[in-house]
Amino acid sequence: MEIRSYSDVFRVERRIYRIDKLRLNPAGIPLRAIAYLVPLVAGALLVSRLPMLGALARIAPWYLRTLLAPAVLAGALTTVRVDGRPSHLTARALLCFAAGPRTLTALRPSCRSLGGRVRPGRLLLLADGSDSTLRRFRYRGPGAVRVAVSYASRQTRVARWGVAGTVELAAARDDGARRRADVLVLADRACLEVKP
Repeated sequence: MEIRSYSDVFRVERRIYRIDKLRLNPAGIPLRAIAYLVPLVAGALLVSRLPMLGALARIAPWYLRTLLAPAVLAGALTTVRVDGRPSHLTARALLCFAAGPRTLTALRPSCRSLGGRVRPGRLLLLADGSDSTLRRFRYRGPGAVRVAVSYASRQTRVARWGVAGTVELAAARDDGARRRADVLVLADRACLEVKP
């Protein structure tokens, strides 16, 4: 017996050792084998009643198709373990996998097919500031901009008649420049222009 955890050591498999005065196998018959045998016998009886499959099943003698084949299959299902799990738990996991979705979206099951197209909305991609210099670009508010390099700023137009002004950022040339990691908040329609 392969032991994968301590819970397996203390889990005792229930077995039948005798029926009345009739002694069975010295190791006993697991109850799980009987639980597998009953549906397999019922399935064999059902298949023998079907029109097309029944004709093929009736080629074998009744005791072979109704008793011996289900008993051998139940014994095989009892002994086979996939990743330490019994056959009925493995079958349940395979059925859940076959019936479940194939993809995850935001860690939730998604039924979208893998061949489908995804069209995201408008994306704004700005420099991440990992360079030591400023990059030339223009951004129109509202929004907040984090500047992580030394810079000098200049406001070129003052807001008039409800129109927001423009702020220019330039690379620092003197010691009076502002230092790192400032956040500039831009009002609606305000424009930030970066000039390296």
